Amino acid sequence: MARESQIKFCPRCGNPIILQERFGKIRPVCPQCEWIHFEDPKVAAAVLIKQDGRILLVRRVNEPYRGLWTLPAGFIDAGEDPARAAERECLEETGLSVRTKRVLDVIGGKEHEHGADFVILYQAEVLGGTLSPDDDADAVEWFEITKLPPLAFAATRKAISLYVQQFD
Repeated sequence: MARESQIKFCPRCGNPIILQERFGKIRPVCPQCEWIHFEDPKVAAAVLIKQDGRILLVRRVNEPYRGLWTLPAGFIDAGEDPARAAERECLEETGLSVRTKRVLDVIGGKEHEHGADFVILYQAEVLGGTLSPDDDADAVEWFEITKLPPLAFAATRKAISLYVQQFD
C-alpha cells in the first residue's frame, strides 16, 4: 500500500485520486473517470551457477543487506526477456557472460519494501569473461557449498538448498 498511496492524481484526467475498496483491496481510484490503479509486481531474475562443486555469489554494496552475499540477480525491465535479464544482470555484477539453461523455480514473496515480488531462478553456465565485481556488487567469488558466507535473502537460501545438489 505504501507505493499506491504515493499516487495523488489520475494519469488519465488529472483529478485528485481517492482511496476506495475495489476488487477486495483499497486502491487509488479517480472519482471523475473511474480509473483504478493496480500495482504491478516487481519481478527479478537470478542465476545459479555451479562449477567444480562451487557456486558463484556476489556481495551486495547497497542496502538492504549491504555486505551480505546473494546470487547474481536484478530486476527485469519492461519488455525484456527474463532469461536475457538474468544473463545481463550476471554480466553487470560479475563480469562473466553466461547462458541460461533452464528455469529452476519461481520464488515468490517480497522480502523488503523495494524488493521483488517474484524471482525467476535460472540454471546458467559460464561462457566467458573476467571475474570482476561491478554495478551493485563490490565482490564476486566462487564458494564451496559447505563454506558459504552470510547470505542476504531467504530466496537465495532457498535456491541454494533446493538446487545446488542437482547439477554441475
